[in-house]
Amino acid sequence: MRILVVGSVNMDLVVRVDHMPAAGENVRGEDLRTIPGGKGANQAVACARLGAETTFLGRVGDDAFGRRLRQELGDAGVAVDALATVPDCPSGVALIFIDAAGENSIVVTAGA
Repeated sequence: MRILVVGSVNMDLVVRVDHMPAAGENVRGEDLRTIPGGKGANQAVACARLGAETTFLGRVGDDAFGRRLRQELGDAGVAVDALATVPDCPSGVALIFIDAAGENSIVVTAGA
């Protein structure tokens, strides 16, 4: 089976917090992780893990996150020949805050 996934790819910056900050409040975060993500990229990796011949069509920036995203998709068995690198544009980033109850808040900058 051959699958083409068209969608977003971004670097998730995930941090755990005791509680979500109120407006103007600073909270201490712990366990910061950088994890490749994005709805489309996650689906492409899932398809590849299930044994499908998977190609991802999307865009990353010409930056360290873009290079890592391309590498990790390839390492997961996803073909990245249709993944464009956009010069002078940052890759997408998602800032993900997870509280003690496991609830999350996400802010996404789309980037390339």
